[in-house]
Amino acid sequence: MLVAVVAVVGIKALTARYERTITREHLLAPDARQARTDLSEGLNYLLVGTDRRGATDGPDQRSDTILIVHVPPGLRQGYLISVPRDLLVAIPPGGNGYGGGQDKINAAYEHGGGGQGGARLLSATLARLTGIRFDGAALVDFAGFKRVIDLLGGIRMCVDTEVRSIHTGTLFTPGCEQMGGARALDYVRQRYHLPGGDYDRQRHQQQMLRALLERAGETDLRSDPVKLDRVLRAVGGSLTLDTNGVPVEDLLMALRSLPAERLSGVQVPSYPQTIDGVSYVVLDNGGSGLFDAVRGDRVPGWAQANARWVIRL
Repeated sequence: MLVAVVAVVGIKALTARYERTITREHLLAPDARQARTDLSEGLNYLLVGTDRRGATDGPDQRSDTILIVHVPPGLRQGYLISVPRDLLVAIPPGGNGYGGGQDKINAAYEHGGGGQGGARLLSATLARLTGIRFDGAALVDFAGFKRVIDLLGGIRMCVDTEVRSIHTGTLFTPGCEQMGGARALDYVRQRYHLPGGDYDRQRHQQQMLRALLERAGETDLRSDPVKLDRVLRAVGGSLTLDTNGVPVEDLLMALRSLPAERLSGVQVPSYPQTIDGVSYVVLDNGGSGLFDAVRGDRVPGWAQANARWVIRL
């Protein structure tokens, strides 16, 4: 979102006033952090979406969205790799008193206490699973993004399968429409009664992120400083960032030429399985080489060879 705004209004408009609205924390565990980020090489970022920010929001703090954002060398295309929320993993001991054990990956955020601690334990879990070291992380308050979407005048989403929201009772029917923030976020949370279950939910979340980027690029923010101010403040207020020591200005400059149309969605090769009466998702053949491809900056080739796991957004 910030990259899209920078492409429209320029880097100085952002850094002069809005960088300080973004919360900074160390979201990555030491063993999940890239030793040094080189913006001329491929980049890997952890994106954690939740409706509850901070470590004092109560016991139910599981992460609703887990994405690995991979940008190959050249920084001209990107892959949104959705990690299934029910993926069965080994979670290491956490600083919140958690002793470690087997659980669904979205429980790592809760076992770490949510907020910074939860993100750290989640990153450590992913690093152990995938061997990936991250160049940064972002904790996103998706509830706060409702306002961003509304300030942009809504985003265009295309419903492919009829589904009724288990949260609000809203019926989503097939077809494309301009959705406001509440409606869009309600839609992308749905997984029950969809043919692909959580895999469909992952795809819809990826589509929402692309639609948000496209809408930011279409909106004439440059000619409306009041709207620009509101959008940037809403975005900054919804983010907690760890850039691994890289200045936000440098990061945004490096990514400014990454257009929304060059984003692809990727689902981790996996399948559902019931174990002792509990529904999990397990890796298909260790992820079928996806994580090796990410570590070796070979994702474009992997995507061509594994088209069934790649989503056209």
